[in-house]
Amino acid sequence: MSDQNCILTINAGSSSIRISLCTTTGDLQQILSGKIERIGLKEARFRVNQKNTKAEIPIEAASFHSATLSLITWLEKQEWFPKVKCIGHRIVQGMKHTKAELITDDLLKELNNIRDYDPEHLPAEIAIIELLRQKHPLLIQIACFDTAFHATMPPVAKTFAIPKKYDEQGIQRYGFHGISYSYLMEELKKKNQTALKEKIILAHLGSGASVAAVKNGKCIDTSMGFTPAGGLVMSTRSGDLDPGVAWYFMQKGMSSKAFNNLMNHQSGLLGISGLSADIQVLLQHEKENKDAALAIDVFCYQVKKYIGAYTAALGGLDTLVFSGGIGENASVIRTRICEDFEYMGILLNEEMNLNNEGLISQKGSHVNVCVIPTNEELMIAKFVSEALKNIK
Repeated sequence: MSDQNCILTINAGSSSIRISLCTTTGDLQQILSGKIERIGLKEARFRVNQKNTKAEIPIEAASFHSATLSLITWLEKQEWFPKVKCIGHRIVQGMKHTKAELITDDLLKELNNIRDYDPEHLPAEIAIIELLRQKHPLLIQIACFDTAFHATMPPVAKTFAIPKKYDEQGIQRYGFHGISYSYLMEELKKKNQTALKEKIILAHLGSGASVAAVKNGKCIDTSMGFTPAGGLVMSTRSGDLDPGVAWYFMQKGMSSKAFNNLMNHQSGLLGISGLSADIQVLLQHEKENKDAALAIDVFCYQVKKYIGAYTAALGGLDTLVFSGGIGENASVIRTRICEDFEYMGILLNEEMNLNNEGLISQKGSHVNVCVIPTNEELMIAKFVSEALKNIK
């Protein structure tokens, strides 16, 4: 590793930071991964996985700022850090940007101007970029936008039914999880050369969850909207909500900050169940806890509805892909989502599904149902590698 240049990827959230290190010689190889989680809590931790060896690193993470400083200090102590050629960042909201770009003063100014569009992610992403620029001003940094994958959506899919002046101000459906979806499409193409000509639904189901419809290799619709809080029920996010609910809470004196916290951190599976945001915990308790059972049912029902809607929008369905922490690992959730989809030609092989195999549909199924583990960090590294070719 010491003789190879590397790409470092950083995926910052409001309470976590993921990192990954890839070598740039030949095909990109992921050689290290790590995650700081539970930032701001006493039980914050930093775990690193390198060469199949896992380690937990002591870290100061009382705030996002202190966690970022601790991470940079740790990075600077690594023997491979001088070999880092570039840092690639996942940027959740990219507005009109359609590909990875060099982070410049102008781009940072633009991101700062829209930081209120996604207060759960953008401020953290901007903060870590600015700290790295202060400490290592000569290090190239590249922005990889989660929204870029969805830039091909037609106006009928991305337009909200509000006065046009707000659309002109950028209030529209953007969609997220785009880096994950880009990776899934690449993996599909490896397995199936005709994937770009097919009607595909991608379901990224994790603590954040969304569904995307892809036709002829291009996204035509997706469940998340102006922010990542829209669409499906998620671990702690409400998903789609009647705007009248916001009005009701405002009449009761709830502040915008409190409402944002309610919708993003107290709702979803956690809100319905009153027990946990973790679907595995809910599955363990669903038989004796009716609220846990209801939370699971609502989650599966919402995913099922979107799959049905997007099959109609696509004019049929060739391939259904499950990914994300829930989509990759919870076979019972996949079963419940696909129940009663025989009329659409979806037939699961329950043994293959139980084993989380790559293809879980029966031989006679008209729709291929796949499980593909996503890898956003590797996809960021690929985007960065391409972007570097255009930087002189």
